[in-house]
Amino acid sequence: MDSPKFFSSPSPMDLSHIIELTGASPRSDSVDVSVVISDVAPLTDAKAGQISFLDNPKYAALAGETKATAVFCHKKYADRFPDHVCVLLTGDPYRAFTTVMRQFYPEALRPQPMTGETGMSASAFIHDSAELEDGVVVEAGASIGPGARVGRDTLIAASAVIGPNVCIGRECSIGSGAVVQHSLLGNNVILHPGVRCGQDGFGFAMGPGGHLKVPQIGRVIIQDHVEIGANSTVDRGANRDTIIGEGTKIDNLVQIAHNVVVGRHCVLVSHVGISGSATLEDFVVLGGKVGVVGHLTIGMGAQIAGSSNVNSDVPAGARWGGTPAKPVKEWFREMTKLKQLASRSESPKQ
Repeated sequence: MDSPKFFSSPSPMDLSHIIELTGASPRSDSVDVSVVISDVAPLTDAKAGQISFLDNPKYAALAGETKATAVFCHKKYADRFPDHVCVLLTGDPYRAFTTVMRQFYPEALRPQPMTGETGMSASAFIHDSAELEDGVVVEAGASIGPGARVGRDTLIAASAVIGPNVCIGRECSIGSGAVVQHSLLGNNVILHPGVRCGQDGFGFAMGPGGHLKVPQIGRVIIQDHVEIGANSTVDRGANRDTIIGEGTKIDNLVQIAHNVVVGRHCVLVSHVGISGSATLEDFVVLGGKVGVVGHLTIGMGAQIAGSSNVNSDVPAGARWGGTPAKPVKEWFREMTKLKQLASRSESPKQ
């Protein structure tokens, strides 16, 4: 049985086009820029006709073994490659490689409709008052509620649910099984399968007589070019909006609570949890399993190491880690001291 192919075979391009596309420079003037590249591959797996990259020093020792026709790399690694490799010098090899991948496999950049699915599936439910622009695809079992609006060339995948009065922009992709309610989405937004967006925030007025549910009357606002990974959740606001800023990328299994504001171009890695009313300014990066306490602010450009717990405001541009999170230099000093103390306590008595 032949292995299935999930993406179309790429159209080959010659090296001169790749150089123009990426701005990379050939290692020498003798490089034949008419050489045809047919595909991309990792350094260790690449064959003749394929292009690869070397960015991480950990893999520099493999340079002499590659069979790739061309490779992107930093100048300092250029001499490690054999003469048959067309070495393309660039300050950011991975980004250059990604640029070529995007040209070869444009369909992999966003979820695609199921084979044969165009327009509205006969088994989809679309309320009469919903407004859909040209080019919208609604797959089998999907549901679009009253007053909802969906922009041009957007995909509503199988079994997705779009709630009443939800607004979705143009060229978006709402993954299979996703649920979107009480939300406004911009253009070019991708919600992967299983995303839950706009459900109740976790709000209760607690007391000895029981926990009184607080009405959650806010919305979720997702700006342009946001991508949210599979099975992540974004709660709607309690008394103001939950906001995800333009260009932010959110991994799988992330929880964003009510009233949270996430700035532009932030990166939230898997298992991050952000408590209610916290604010992340632009370009913040949270590593995997970071927990953020509610009602605090993480400043612009700050980075938090994986598995850290943030319980106080973080200054702009800071690099913090640990539990509770603190500046990384302080965190490392503490870890070193603890290690030294543990080592002393285990030493045999004289």
